[in-house]
Amino acid sequence: MEHRRPTGSEGSTSVGGMPSLSAVTFDCADALAQANFWSAALRWDVSPGGSAAFASVGGPNRPVNAPALLFFAVDEPKVAKNRNHVDLHTSDLASELERLLALGARVLHEKQEWNTHWFTLLDPEGNEFCLVQDADAPV
Repeated sequence: MEHRRPTGSEGSTSVGGMPSLSAVTFDCADALAQANFWSAALRWDVSPGGSAAFASVGGPNRPVNAPALLFFAVDEPKVAKNRNHVDLHTSDLASELERLLALGARVLHEKQEWNTHWFTLLDPEGNEFCLVQDADAPV
């Protein structure tokens, strides 16, 4: 089955010939399971037609200009720390941490540096992401 990446109205569009970030892509073992976790984490929607091989997250709850999330199943397992990761900002660190843990995230470590408090978490397949205390984040 061939899968299309979001373009045009489905993702961010370029302005004045400048490239734009339209999607963040994850390699994973089970695309639909990862999409379900991230859609719940972000309160976005899993796009129709997702499968264990490919799924995407976005939909009407995705903020304007926010990139879609794409998940592609690959045979290779994750073997090392991610070189890139997603940061989620929240005004209520304790409540959001509890919610993400209930969805299947795990705590890797907690940090307080550079006047910032955050947790580095692992999604269900072990990909790192950070949950950051941000007093200015939307509630």
